[in-house]
Amino acid sequence: MNMDLLTLSPPGSAEAASSAFAAPVHGGPDGGPPVRFDFSTNACPLEAPQPVRRALGTADRGRYPDPDYGALRERLGAWMDVAPSRVLPTAGSSEAIRRLTLAARLQGIEQVLVPQPGYGDYRAAAQALGLAVSPYADGVELLERLSTPQARPALVWLCEPCNPTGESLGTAFWGELLAVALARGALLALDRAYEPLRLEGRDPIPREFADRAWQLWSPNKTLGLTGVRAGWVVVPLHDALDGRMQALAPSWVLSAEGVALLEAWTLPATQHGVNAACQRLRAWKRQQRAALQSLGWTQRPSVTPFWLARPDVARLPQRLAALRAQGIKLRDATSFGLPGWVRVSVQPPPAQEALLHAWRTSG
Repeated sequence: MNMDLLTLSPPGSAEAASSAFAAPVHGGPDGGPPVRFDFSTNACPLEAPQPVRRALGTADRGRYPDPDYGALRERLGAWMDVAPSRVLPTAGSSEAIRRLTLAARLQGIEQVLVPQPGYGDYRAAAQALGLAVSPYADGVELLERLSTPQARPALVWLCEPCNPTGESLGTAFWGELLAVALARGALLALDRAYEPLRLEGRDPIPREFADRAWQLWSPNKTLGLTGVRAGWVVVPLHDALDGRMQALAPSWVLSAEGVALLEAWTLPATQHGVNAACQRLRAWKRQQRAALQSLGWTQRPSVTPFWLARPDVARLPQRLAALRAQGIKLRDATSFGLPGWVRVSVQPPPAQEALLHAWRTSG
């Protein structure tokens, strides 16, 4: 892979500009017929816990939420054991990514480091603002880039556990990264969207790192409610961007439904439901990985209910199109820089059976 810096093309290059501003590719709905068995989205396939569903059903849509979100910030701060002043509501992680990137740009940051493979919105937000984008393949390469004498202050995106791989980095890495980042003046941004869906191991982020990084949280994937855009950012201690991040937020960035979802997220009954869902997902994951192994697919390790797999087949795009025509969708990983691979998510046994049957009969 060419790891040179990627920058926006000069004005007048229509082809290059079109490529630079291409919309990120996502799983889930694609504008075609309804997907019956959707392995392409990494949202939980189970119904949200009852307290969340009840809260959404009774959300007061007849008036604006509190523009300061005072009670919500108090609740989320208490739940996370941080000061409410460090909690900034967002319209989900994608909105937070755009806002934080803009805040960093206005603060003078000119370079953004993004994981490759990684969530496409990190790159898209930076490119839209004319920032130089530099991908890194793993933690070792990231540390090397930040440690070079000519390294400039940069916005560094990380995702733990990582999307699309579902992999997790060890505690030692985070301590080393913090030391290097502080020495180089790097701005650390940590996407935590998938931490509640961790099925193996423990959260490796030390408290010292968490207090120095911008943390983005959005529980709608864990709840299987991706249509409700809601999340929050935990601001690092003593960060100069705090005021700018608040100033860049639109009025009422979070809807009444978003407030209801986040308030219900903190309830013990909701967390009990999430833990029960993860137990079921663990069993389904073991079953699904065994099924894909029986098809001869190569599978990478993962601590989440999604992972990367490589089917043992030529002309993969055509096979994926044939599955899509049957109402079964997988996430082509070509846009992640991994042609020949797919990202698959855990789905219930009937969906797994449908995939196996369709794959075996569509070749």
